[in-house]
Amino acid sequence: MIRLLLADDQNLVRTALAALLDLEEDFEVVAQVARGDEVVAAALRSEPDVALLDIEMPGMDGLAAAAAITHELPACRLIMLTAFGRAGYLRRAMEAGASGFLVKDAPGEQLADTVRRVARGERVVDPALAAATLAGGASPLTGRERDVLVAARDGATVADIAGKLFLSEGTVRNYLSAAIAKTCARNRVEALRTADERGWL
Repeated sequence: MIRLLLADDQNLVRTALAALLDLEEDFEVVAQVARGDEVVAAALRSEPDVALLDIEMPGMDGLAAAAAITHELPACRLIMLTAFGRAGYLRRAMEAGASGFLVKDAPGEQLADTVRRVARGERVVDPALAAATLAGGASPLTGRERDVLVAARDGATVADIAGKLFLSEGTVRNYLSAAIAKTCARNRVEALRTADERGWL
């Protein structure tokens, strides 16, 4: 029996996934959470063999949750689920310890096959996405530049970003300028859009 943890902030998606996976005789869904910052505690309580994590969740994104599970419960295998097959996401997911990467519109039988293969210790990634990741190269953004861009979402001012990240306003401007240059954008809105589309955030 393969014990599964599901993490997705969309209740309908999560319950549908649980129902679909419970149809398989060798699967048992032992935990479900809606927030990234609930993943590690649920994993430590339920000791799943495989955790299926949405990338975009409140509290903590799935990539950070994956890294935390890898640290706290290294025997648990990880599959990242996303609505977006972005090459940058795949690279970051693998760095966080994920063994599988699947887009949410994949057929149900592909999901079940991926779970079984990952549980056996295999790495499972869509070949087209893997090729795009290799062709695209690594993100040019540093961790701090990424943090500043993420904090700039929703139109935050330089002062807002500085307060949130405990940086000076001048330092925030420098990080924003570097991110704009590295994404070949004209302003931070374009830089944010480009970085988001490439999965660098």
